[in-house]
Amino acid sequence: MATPPQSLGRSLAEALRYVATWKGRTVVVKFGGSVLDTPSVGTLPEDLVLLQRAGVRPVLVHGGGPEITRVLERLGKSTRFVNGLRVTDEETMEVVEMVLAGRVNKHLVTLLERAGGRAVGLCGKDGALLRARKHAPGVDLGLVGEVAQVDPGLVTVLLDAGYLPVVASVGYGPDGVSYNLNADSAAAALAVALRADKLIVLTDVEGIYRETEHGTRELLSELTPEAARTLITEGVVSRGMIPKVEACLAALEGGVRSAHIIGAETPHGLLVELFTDTGIGTMIRRRNGEA
Repeated sequence: MATPPQSLGRSLAEALRYVATWKGRTVVVKFGGSVLDTPSVGTLPEDLVLLQRAGVRPVLVHGGGPEITRVLERLGKSTRFVNGLRVTDEETMEVVEMVLAGRVNKHLVTLLERAGGRAVGLCGKDGALLRARKHAPGVDLGLVGEVAQVDPGLVTVLLDAGYLPVVASVGYGPDGVSYNLNADSAAAALAVALRADKLIVLTDVEGIYRETEHGTRELLSELTPEAARTLITEGVVSRGMIPKVEACLAALEGGVRSAHIIGAETPHGLLVELFTDTGIGTMIRRRNGEA
């Protein structure tokens, strides 16, 4: 059934208003390794290229955990996780860097180029982008790192030149040693350093859910930082969603205006989020914040 002209006109007017609003603004998009396995990954490159053509300045930060695990298994090496973080010895780090900065990064660059974009693949070692320190708390995780310092200069140069930066979550320490970084945390730190207006975390679920008193699941469309922290404390936000929410909170604390967790399987989800009144997924922002 064809869309009525009046409805189509309202939708176009709404989208064009948002296009004007977002022109010249920076948006950091985090794309997880699990999302690479979803059928709708094909909409992400097109969405990013369309955003770029609309004058938005998108930056893509990615992980690649499932692909790292597959390569390690082919090499006969087991994987161990502690609190969701991969224990990373020197041999594993070689594989992590090869897969993230090589195979996955260049695959995403190729997808963006095929969609008509101009993309450049990087990792945190390029241009001293992501300096790291060893992950400190609790169990020794080997070469798992935390972002210690961000130099966004190279990314800014690429954005100004009309390129779409694609950043793999590998950093390096003061001794030159490579570190395996959590991609959620890396995206948040880069968003802060770039003074981005928005951080969008793409996941394999539609957002943050809470169980209602009737036993059904309810999608939470908007949260304050305080409410998000309460959901973590109460166990409503758990497992792999915790680092994503914590990354959103870190971005907000660093000055990013809003952070969003949205489902990668929603076709053209980035466009719906940025260019419609309702958006999708879960938005976290301060009460006086800007979407």
